[in-house]
Amino acid sequence: MPLYHNEEQAMLRDSAAPFIADNAPVSHLRSLRDSGDATGFSRDLWKEFAEMGFAGILVGEDHGGMGLGHVEAGIVLEEIGRNLTPSPFLSTSVAAVSALKAAGGAQAAEWLPRIATGDAIVALAIDEKPRHGPEGSVLAATRAGNGFKLNGQKCFVLSGHVADMLLVLARTGGSAGDKDGLTLFAVPQGAAGLSADPRRLVDATLASHVRFDDVTVDADAVVGEVDAGWDAVKPLLAAARTGAAAEMVGVGQGAMDMTMDYLKQRKQFGRLIGEFQALQHRAAHLYSEMEIARASVLKAQQLLDEGDAGAELMVSVAKAKAGRATNLAVREGVQMHGGIGMTDEYDIGLYMKRDRALAEFMGDVHYHIDRVARLNGY
Repeated sequence: MPLYHNEEQAMLRDSAAPFIADNAPVSHLRSLRDSGDATGFSRDLWKEFAEMGFAGILVGEDHGGMGLGHVEAGIVLEEIGRNLTPSPFLSTSVAAVSALKAAGGAQAAEWLPRIATGDAIVALAIDEKPRHGPEGSVLAATRAGNGFKLNGQKCFVLSGHVADMLLVLARTGGSAGDKDGLTLFAVPQGAAGLSADPRRLVDATLASHVRFDDVTVDADAVVGEVDAGWDAVKPLLAAARTGAAAEMVGVGQGAMDMTMDYLKQRKQFGRLIGEFQALQHRAAHLYSEMEIARASVLKAQQLLDEGDAGAELMVSVAKAKAGRATNLAVREGVQMHGGIGMTDEYDIGLYMKRDRALAEFMGDVHYHIDRVARLNGY
């Protein structure tokens, strides 16, 4: 497939870009952060996302969604990144929806329509250590009557303190590091024994350390099959990683646009600093890196939508490439802005902070470079 959007996708971009820029610009993030908002995002804005059809972009039409693909979800995510919009879109409408669609069954029938209408937020309780590694989950799910008891802890669960449901990866068999023996559970907020300790991350979003102390769920809470949770987690991870890469491209593009505008306005020694050849070379290099990252992400999205076997490799290529390109964009942005780039009053620093948080989400650059090597037989 060509590495550009078709007419319908371009129309979606033309719809999403002004909506997000008008309703959730960078000032929206500042407002939530400076007011000490305890939710981490605007619920009213989330409902507006649903009214625009964005919340159900990956949800099938049979469940009230738009029935579109990862390319279309990536269009929305890039605009979210460009505007640093706090939103549960990535975890709920992309990652969780992918897992629920893969598993099917009662949980999909219950939650997919609610996600599409903006009436549900889903959090991903996947990791247990500072570094990404879901295969190492040891949170125990033991048989208890007609269901299971969950005991353990998950860390850095975005929106974990306010989500209506948590997708929890637990171990029902095997040992840490085994993909067999993992089971995915849908645990409703407010379940007895469930507690969340929210922390504000560097980019002002909220993530929680979530504890499970004899949290009892019935057998219907299983998403997919017992001991075969990886079948639902695998598409979740692919969607979340590709989605994070798309959002990072938006962050990098937003930072680059701001920097290019500054180069055209700031004068030094009686000349616009954008006229200095050294800065022109750096700007050209940054532009090329961002375009390569965008193409890598789009290819991963297309392969996911086609169900291509090569998607797994390309997802990690995209996450690694977007990570490096966006980090370059925010570092160059701060440096080219000079002293003012180091101040909180100027937005470029906020882009650097969002990049830092997204870089760690679902595996950093080094994790995915290693994964690309392993998938290639090294």
